[in-house]
Amino acid sequence: MKKRHLTADDLWKIQRPAGLSLSPDGTQAVCSVTKYDMERNTGTSSLWLLSLFGGRPRQLTSCGGKDAKDAKPTWSPDGSNIAFVAKRGDDKEPQLYLIAADGGEAQRLGEVPTGVSGVKWSPDGKRLFFISWVWPGLATATAQAQRLKEKQESKVKAHVVEHTVFRYWDHWLSDGRVPQLHVIDVRSGKYRNLFQGTLYSLPVFDTDEHDYDVSPDGRRVAFNFNPEQDPRGDQPLQLVELDISRRRFRTLLKGDRLNWHHPRYAPDGKRMAVLVNDYKRSMDDGNRLAIVDCASGKASIKSGWDRTVNHPLKWDAGGESVWFTADDASRVGVYRWDIGTAGNGARHPEQVVTGGTVSEFDTAGGQVGFIRSDMSSPPRVYATADGKESALEAFNADFMAQFALGKVREFTINGWNREAVQMWVVYPPNFDERKKWPLLHSIHGGPHSNWGDNFHFRWNNQVFAAQGYVVVCVNYHGSLGWGNTFLQSNNESFGTKEHADVEAATDFMLKQGCIDADRLAASGGSYGGKMVAWMNGRNGRKAGRGGKDRYRAYICHAGCFDWRAMYGGDAGYWFDHSLGARYWDDPVKFAAQNPITEVRHAKTPTLILHGALDYRVPDQQGLAYYSTLKSMGVPTRLVFFPDENHWILKPQNARLWYAEYFAWLRRHLSSRRPAKS
Repeated sequence: MKKRHLTADDLWKIQRPAGLSLSPDGTQAVCSVTKYDMERNTGTSSLWLLSLFGGRPRQLTSCGGKDAKDAKPTWSPDGSNIAFVAKRGDDKEPQLYLIAADGGEAQRLGEVPTGVSGVKWSPDGKRLFFISWVWPGLATATAQAQRLKEKQESKVKAHVVEHTVFRYWDHWLSDGRVPQLHVIDVRSGKYRNLFQGTLYSLPVFDTDEHDYDVSPDGRRVAFNFNPEQDPRGDQPLQLVELDISRRRFRTLLKGDRLNWHHPRYAPDGKRMAVLVNDYKRSMDDGNRLAIVDCASGKASIKSGWDRTVNHPLKWDAGGESVWFTADDASRVGVYRWDIGTAGNGARHPEQVVTGGTVSEFDTAGGQVGFIRSDMSSPPRVYATADGKESALEAFNADFMAQFALGKVREFTINGWNREAVQMWVVYPPNFDERKKWPLLHSIHGGPHSNWGDNFHFRWNNQVFAAQGYVVVCVNYHGSLGWGNTFLQSNNESFGTKEHADVEAATDFMLKQGCIDADRLAASGGSYGGKMVAWMNGRNGRKAGRGGKDRYRAYICHAGCFDWRAMYGGDAGYWFDHSLGARYWDDPVKFAAQNPITEVRHAKTPTLILHGALDYRVPDQQGLAYYSTLKSMGVPTRLVFFPDENHWILKPQNARLWYAEYFAWLRRHLSSRRPAKS
C-alpha cells in the first residue's frame, strides 16, 4: 500500500496518552487516553490499564458526554483503587472519583463546590489530599458554594484588582480565590481545608500536585509558599512544613535569595529533595537539585552539572537516589542522581531513559514507566527495567503506519559570533536532494525554551514538511538544554543573537545546494512571532529602499510586537529582568530590543494569527501589528480566534489555522515573483 503524507486533520485522529501512574508493585500502569472528534469539535478522555509484563491494554473507564475527561489517575498505596479527577454528569466543577483497580463503576468521593485538582494519597490509603481554589475567608463548603453561585449568576462581570499580576495565560486572578490544600476521608467523603484561617496558600501560577508533598508517615505536608501580599512570578518561594494534627506551620527555607520549590520527601521522612534556582542571579537561572534536612532546615545543593532539573522528583525505595527529567541538547530523558546517605553521592546523574522527549514518568517496584515522543513519533507509553525497554501499548501504531514521514537530521552550525548552535531539519517525505526546495523556518518561543525532539501537535514539523517544505528549527542563543550561560546569553540584547543564528542557518542550508533562494519563509509563535516581526524590520532595513527581503513570507502567531504594550500581559515584571531596562527608565536600551522600533522598514507579506483569550501576549499585539503593516501597504492577513488563548486548542480552529498557514505560504512561495499587495 502506498503511504500518504500526514495532514493537520490526521493530528486530531492520534490518541494521546497522559497522566501516567504505576501501581505500587510496578506490575501495571494507568493513564488517561484522549480522543478527539473533529465534527463535534471536542475531545474525551478515559482511563486505561497497561501491563508491564505482557497482556493487552484494558479500558478502565468510559464516560460519555461532550468533552468529558477522566484525568490525573493515581494508585492507592495498597494498589486496590485508583483516584482520578473528572467532570461527570451534573458536576459543575471537576470532582474526585475512585474506581477499583480491577474494574467496576467509578464513584464520586464527596462533593467540592469549588472543584478538585492536584490529588495525592496519604501513605495509609485512608485519605486523599487535593487542591481547591477557595475564598479564604469562608469557613464552610456551603458558604463557598453560595459565593460561587452568586459570582456565576451576577450580571456584573467587571474585574476589580490592585495586585500586579491580574490575569494569567487565559484566566483572570481577580475574584479573591487562592489555591489551598484540603484532605478528604476516603470512607466518609468528608473533607477539610488544611489552610483554613491562615494566610497560607500554594503558588497561584501553574498550581498542581507537585507544589506539595505528604510525608511517609502521613503526619506532615511540605509545600511551596509565596509570602508576598502582591505575588509575582519573580519572587522566591519559601518551603514550609505543616504538622497536620497540631496545625503548626514551620518555615524550613526562606526565599530571600534562592527560590525553593517542588518538594519531595525521602522514604525515611528525614530529608526532602527540592528544586532551587537563584533569582538574584537571573530570572532564567536553571533549576538545581537540593537535599534538605527536615530537622535542621539545612540544604545541600547539588552543583557541577549544568543542566536544568525538571519536576517531578521521585526517590528510589532505599532513599539513596532521586529521579527526574532534564533537557540536554533539545532532548529530554530520565535521570537518576545517586545522593547517598552521608553526602557521599555522585557528582553527576546517570541517564536512565534517553530522549526524544520524555513528557512524564513514574517509578515503582523497580520499574520505570514513561511517555515519550520524538519528531517522527507521537507520544507512547513505555517501561524499562534492567536497561531493557518495551512499549506498553500500540494505540497509534496501525494509524501511523500508513504515513510516509520526512527524514529528520540534526546539525551544529556556527551562529552568532561563530558560536555553536544546534538545529533540526525536517525534510519532505519525497525529498530529492537534486531538486530545489522551499525553506521554512519554524522559530520556537520562550525565548528560554527550545525546539525539542518531540511530536508537537500545534506546530507539527512533519505536517509542515509534508506540504513540500524543508523545515528548519534553530535552537538559538537563549535556548534551554545547553547550560546556564547559553540559556541567559541573549538577555539584555533580545533579538540580535537569535537573528544572527537564524540567518546563519539559512546560509548553511543554501550552501547544501537543495534550497531555492527565491522561496524562503519564516514562521514563529510567541517569542518566535516576535522574531518574525524583528526579522521583517531588520531585514527590510538591510535591503534598503527598493530592495527585497531574502524571505518571501512571514507567519506570526501570538507574536510580541511592542514590548511596551506587553506590560498589559501577565508578566510585565519579566522585562525588567530580561531586557535589563524599563521603557520609562532607559528608553534607548529598551527600544534597541523592541520589534516595533524597526517596523518602518518592514516590507515582506505577513500572516498574523492571534487569540482573544491570550493574556500572555495580549491580542492587542497581533491587532496592532496587523494595522501597522496594513497602514504601511505591506500585504498582510489577520486570522483572529475569539475563543482561543495563547494556543489553538479546538480541533476545527486548528484545522483553519493550518489551512491559513499553508495557503499563505503557497500564495507567496509558489512562484519566484514577489506577491502584489
